[in-house]
This record gives sequence, C-alpha cells and structure tokens, in this order.
Amino acid sequence: MFTERVVSGMRPTGALHLGHFHGALKNWVRLQSEHPCLFFVADWHALTTHYDSPDVIGNNVWEMVIDWLAAGIDPQQSVLFIQSRVPEHAELHLLLSMVTPLGWLERVPTYKDQQEKLSDRDLSTYGFLGYPLLQAADILMYRAAWVPVGEDQVPHVEFTREIARRFNHLFGREPGFEDKAREAVKKLGSKRAKLYQELRTRYQEQGDDTALQQGRELLELAQNLSMGDRERLFGYLEGSRRIILAEPQALLTEASRMPGIDGQKMSKSYGNSIAMREDPESVRKKIRTMPTDPARVRRSDPGEPERCPVWQLHLVYSDDATREWVQTGCRSAGIGCLECKQPVIDAILAEQQGFHERAQPYLDDPSLLRNIIADGCDQARKIAQETMREVREAMGLAFD
Repeated sequence: MFTERVVSGMRPTGALHLGHFHGALKNWVRLQSEHPCLFFVADWHALTTHYDSPDVIGNNVWEMVIDWLAAGIDPQQSVLFIQSRVPEHAELHLLLSMVTPLGWLERVPTYKDQQEKLSDRDLSTYGFLGYPLLQAADILMYRAAWVPVGEDQVPHVEFTREIARRFNHLFGREPGFEDKAREAVKKLGSKRAKLYQELRTRYQEQGDDTALQQGRELLELAQNLSMGDRERLFGYLEGSRRIILAEPQALLTEASRMPGIDGQKMSKSYGNSIAMREDPESVRKKIRTMPTDPARVRRSDPGEPERCPVWQLHLVYSDDATREWVQTGCRSAGIGCLECKQPVIDAILAEQQGFHERAQPYLDDPSLLRNIIADGCDQARKIAQETMREVREAMGLAFD
C-alpha cells in the first residue's frame, strides 16, 4: 500500500563512537541499498532529558551528521534531515496526543528505566512522559514499513503500531466508506474486481492470510486507482475502515558486541569510548593502556583471554587466525599483552582511516553538509505534508 520505507533517528549526542558504528550505522549503510531510507537527527528528543542545556545541541547535530556520512551513509541513497526542520512532526504529535490514553504512555518500559538511570535530572515533565508518542509520530509520519531497532526498543515499535491501529479505528470510518469502496472496486476492471472480491471473502470469512497478501499485491499492481481509492480498497480488503497510518514492523538488528576499553559496553557516560574519528595517537594510547587479565602480572605469566577486555575487541576486529594466535600465545605466555593489542590497534586505525577520508570534505567545506540537510528536509517535508493532508482530512480539520 505504502512505499516500504525504513525510518530511524538518533539523538544529537555529538561525535559518535565505535559502538554507534557497529551497533547502528553499519546496519543503516546496508539498509540504504535495500530500501528507501530516511534517517533523522532527533533534536526535539534531546530536549526531553536535556532541556536545561540546549546550547550543546546545535554543535552536536553537525558533528553527528558528519559521522553518519563518514560511516558511509550516502545522501544519494538516503534522506538525511533534522526533526525540528519538519514542523509536521510536532503537529502529528499534538493530534495523536488527543486520542492516546495516558496509561499507554506510563506503561512504556523505558519510561521508568530512564527515570532511574537519569535520577539526577528532573524528568517529571510532559515532554519526557510523551516522548514515546513523539517517537511514534516520527515513524508514522513517513508510513514506515520497517524500523531498525535493538531488542530493548521493540516495545516502542509495538506502541507505535497500537497508536496507528487506534487512529485508523477512530478516523478511518469515512462517511459512505463501503459505497466508495465498492465504486473503487469497479475501477479495477471486471477480472481483477472479481478476483479482489474472492480474495476479500477468503480473508474475512476464512482468515486466509495468503489471500490477504495476494489482495495487497493485486492493489499494488493496479495502475488506474487514485491514492484515496487505493487506501479505501486496502482498508476494505481487511475490514471496513480506511488505512491512514501504516503499522510499522520492527527490524531487529544484531546486538552490538562493541566493548569499551574497560570491557563494559562502550558508552560516553562510562568514559570508555573511542570516537569514530579519534586521533590515531589517542587510539594507540587507549588500547595500549587497557587493563588485561589480572593473572598476567609478569610477561612470563600465562593468561586466559576470556578474562581480558582486549579479547572482546579481538572478537570484533580479528580474523580466526589472529584469534587462534591470541588464544595460544596468551595461555602459553608466548606473547605479551602489548603484542596481543597490536592487531586490534591496526584494525581500528584501518577502519578509522575510511571515516577520516569520508569526513574530510565536509570539514573543509561545511556548506556541503548544510546543503545535504537542507535537501533532505525538503524531501522529508513533501512526504510529511502529504501524510498530514490526509490526517487533517480524516480528523475533520481540512478547511480548504
């Protein structure tokens, strides 16, 4: 029914680290060659928890976008934009808030989790309570088919699906819907109209999911339907309501195995991160001074790689032969810790070389970056304006 778009965003936290690259950006780079993708800077979301320090958001936005481009995000394949530059996000958030039960927001798992983690901040605000709904608006605006998330974010996608379902239930009840749908069926032509009716009956009376899929494919191929008629027939196929907002699916991404230099998950807040575009000498120093297996007090002491944080980096960066060399050399004391660390240093620096090269044009000429975002905002707004036209119409707010 709708273009199978992928939509995802990040809060502007400034320069990104290797955990961001391996946890999200590598996946974005792959997805952009498989689907139409929209990636946005969630600057409004940053205000939900850091409303008392807005001065850092501006610089963080541009640093983060440079890192996206350095990672390999291609503005020719993906739409890159800033959330606040597409004001329709705020409008859809407001309209959805009119019909969202308060209890739905309070039960989102991350609501209490974040309050506990950020206990030093006053989060008793509407903005923080309502951020899952703003997130839902971000996704529903583009009628996304897929949202790449980690397992901990799946409840947010399910929440978004519930919001879409509730909206369609409340506002998809178009006056004269069935009469309009039956007229639209006739536009398919006699053979396709007959097949459509058969598939609709099989799905609605027998619960045949194959018939539903075949019906959707039939409508996708129909060339002579207006957007309104196509939406009606998709809704008529499944029931008696027009589908206005699409229910997205969670696209589970592999959990990032990227450890920090202390063995914990890499995070700026832990002070254990390596930036994507960090200075090479700083990278060397951080890796060389990493803690290792406590049992290796002297060079001649054997160790156990599984107890060493450096081994976790080998699991990310080293090939099988290097890992075997580490396992054997560590347990026999055949190699020292600095020797063990060198292949990791080399691999990280080689990876970062590509980041530095791709970032340099935007550092040399920041106008290139601004132009990419300006073009992306224009493209995003065109989609958003079409969605909002239909949302306003469904809610009785079209006064043209």
